[in-house]
Amino acid sequence: MTTPLPTLDTVRDYLTGLQDRICAGVEQADGATRFVEDAWQKDPGTSPIQGGGRTRILRDGAVFEQAGIGFSDVSGTKLPPSATASRPELIGASWHAVGVSLVFHPRNPYIPTTHANVRHFRAERDGETVAWWFGGGFDLTPFYPIDEDVLHWHRVARGVCEPFGGQERYDAHKRWCDEYFFLRHRDETRGIGGLFFDDLHGDFDADFGYMRAVGDGFLDAYLPIVERRRDMPYGEREREFQLYRRGRYVEFNLVFDRGTLFGLQSGGRTESILMSLPPLVRWEYGYVPEPGSAEARLADYLRPRDWLTELA
Repeated sequence: MTTPLPTLDTVRDYLTGLQDRICAGVEQADGATRFVEDAWQKDPGTSPIQGGGRTRILRDGAVFEQAGIGFSDVSGTKLPPSATASRPELIGASWHAVGVSLVFHPRNPYIPTTHANVRHFRAERDGETVAWWFGGGFDLTPFYPIDEDVLHWHRVARGVCEPFGGQERYDAHKRWCDEYFFLRHRDETRGIGGLFFDDLHGDFDADFGYMRAVGDGFLDAYLPIVERRRDMPYGEREREFQLYRRGRYVEFNLVFDRGTLFGLQSGGRTESILMSLPPLVRWEYGYVPEPGSAEARLADYLRPRDWLTELA
């Protein structure tokens, strides 16, 4: 007989608390403005899914041009084909998903864009759980990479993994991050990576603990970089390059990101799903950075590398 899963309440309470804590930390770091909350609820009469969430957006701050962090608690009776193609046990199952997802777009080009997500999913049929898992991670997308920052980011990521398999867990989830956040049509990674995991369903308590460690480790990884780079001077050249590189972020999220595709295909809330997109972005046909320039240097960071060994 299968042991019943704990209720979602504990996971839900952790996630809403995480959203609160990250918002407080980012507001303190920015110092000029605050998040505005948009609480939303799906209409069961017009939507294929039920539930709601709270999307929080910070705009036009001293540090962040836009920062979005959303909590969602949604359920449904039918999953889209993209979710069931490789998981036939999910066909015809009801499902429930809770998660927190964020993307922060700083104003200063020397502060990297960042993304983090932690989530829990479960599916049932005839009162029996047919699937459950945890997923998440965090990753960093610099425009002008600085080795000190890259090293700090990955040291925190390795520290997060230490109680959960140590170096082996870090190596596996770093590699997964490099492989997932890869723009195949550009033959480049989205940034310098971090951690990514999905379908973690070995032991509920241990896997929930790891998801919490990833969520709790995000501010430790990101805010020290913000503090070091927030006052670095920049000009129009750096700003134009930042906007150009933001185009890669858009390409990935709209073409490859599974969370974006699942949300849109399952009838999720479009505004909350697309809050990850930058407020300003530009494309330039056939752009090639000047050889030897700071902009050209980025290319060497857009490939999988053993950062902790190479930069230590």
